[in-house]
Amino acid sequence: MAWISGLPVLGCMLVMGLPSIGDAQSLAFRLFYTAAYLFWIVPVGWLQRVLWRRGVSWSTMAAVLLPVTYAMSVFNAYLALTFVANDAIRARFQWTWIFSGLDGCWLALIAFCGLQAMVLHREELRAEAGRVRLADLAARDAELRALRYQLQPHFLFNTLNAISTLVVEDRKRDASRMIARLGDFLRITLEETPGHEVSVADEIAFTSAYLDIEKARFGEGLRVDVQTGPGVLAASMPHLVLQPLAENAIRHGIAGPGAGDLHIRIERDGDRLRVTVDNDASTAEAGQATGVGLTNVRARLETMYPGAHRFEAGRFLQGWRVVIELPWALASRMQEEA
Repeated sequence: MAWISGLPVLGCMLVMGLPSIGDAQSLAFRLFYTAAYLFWIVPVGWLQRVLWRRGVSWSTMAAVLLPVTYAMSVFNAYLALTFVANDAIRARFQWTWIFSGLDGCWLALIAFCGLQAMVLHREELRAEAGRVRLADLAARDAELRALRYQLQPHFLFNTLNAISTLVVEDRKRDASRMIARLGDFLRITLEETPGHEVSVADEIAFTSAYLDIEKARFGEGLRVDVQTGPGVLAASMPHLVLQPLAENAIRHGIAGPGAGDLHIRIERDGDRLRVTVDNDASTAEAGQATGVGLTNVRARLETMYPGAHRFEAGRFLQGWRVVIELPWALASRMQEEA
């Protein structure tokens, strides 16, 4: 890293030495100072990085580096007068020369420290951005796990209660079917999903396991219609988003007297993926917009796609509609297979 930070200053020193090509003595001094600069930037760079890692202030760093680089320049001047200067220069030698006229190397070392400070600051900003990204991923992982743990007890209680009702009513076939579907649903829920997004096909498969259980509960009282546009199954969408929307529609719009229809449509609109979930049951409650399921979905979308998504929920004809729009992207698994 020291060599990278020192290259611009080295280039300037070489350019400044061009007028000295015709003067052998001046050229010898220029070459010596250039070589000395290349030698000193290694320990100076190491010292500056040590101070930077310790978090010292700018004033403290300057108080350390300025005298250190000045001492290096004084030593350079002494060596130059001893080994590079000709007899004529030595005859006119004065000790003040060693402590003055240090622009040949001291200013170059100071410039190097300034450039390296910029590089170190950029590295620190990049590392901080990486830590923020890791913290964000950890927060999303925790959120997804919390959603799983919240989903399982709540849904498990309702399903077991429904199974108990079916057994009491002697509907053994429906009870057996619901138990089998519950096992499938719990298996999918408990499986670790890499990342926070899955393909639309996987999300529909997960939601279908949930809907099969609800169909066993409501029988003919629940009619489900799932439609997808061309090429949509390979698209990417957040995991555990579609199921809370379907549960919200059933719980608040269909889980009552009479029958109800649940419509799920997922389609592409240019560079957007649109998910629409609605029901046409007359029992749809206006208060469902503040339910836990929709609140969680809204918060997750805001975290994952800040300023790049649309979430709307409200009455639609006789029922309730939720519309989500996300940036269009292919799921990672689909891209690997392609």
